[in-house]
Amino acid sequence: QVQLVESGGGLVQAGGSLRLSCAASGFTPSYYGMGWFRQPPGKEREFVGLLSWSEGRTHYADSVKGRFAISRDNAKNTVYLQMNSLKPEDTAVYYCAARHWTESGSYTSHYSYNYWGQGTQVTVSS
Repeated sequence: QVQLVESGGGLVQAGGSLRLSCAASGFTPSYYGMGWFRQPPGKEREFVGLLSWSEGRTHYADSVKGRFAISRDNAKNTVYLQMNSLKPEDTAVYYCAARHWTESGSYTSHYSYNYWGQGTQVTVSS
C-alpha cells in the first residue's frame, strides 16, 4: 500500500523557517520524482519543487528559489522541504507527491503525479 505522510507544518512568523517531512512507503522511491506542491486558501494547487530521487537533482518554482530546498534521506525513504525566509504568501497546505519517471506531462503539473500525501498546513504570520 502506497503511503506518503507529511509532517512538520505549523505556525511561524515571517522570516522564520520550517522543515516539512514526507515519509514514503509501499513503492520504490528511486523510480520516482518527489514533488512538493502547495494550495493557498481559495487558490489552485501550485508547484513548489521537485527532487529526482535517483539522481538527486532538484527544480524549484521561481517564487521559492533561493529560499526553499528539497533533500532526501535514502535510509528513511523520506524527503524534506526546508523552508527559510518564510513570507505570509507562503501560507498554504503543503503536499508531497510522487511521480513515476515514465510519466508524461510537465513535472510542474499536479496532474502528472501518481501518489499524494494528506497535506500539512503552513501558516506564516506577518
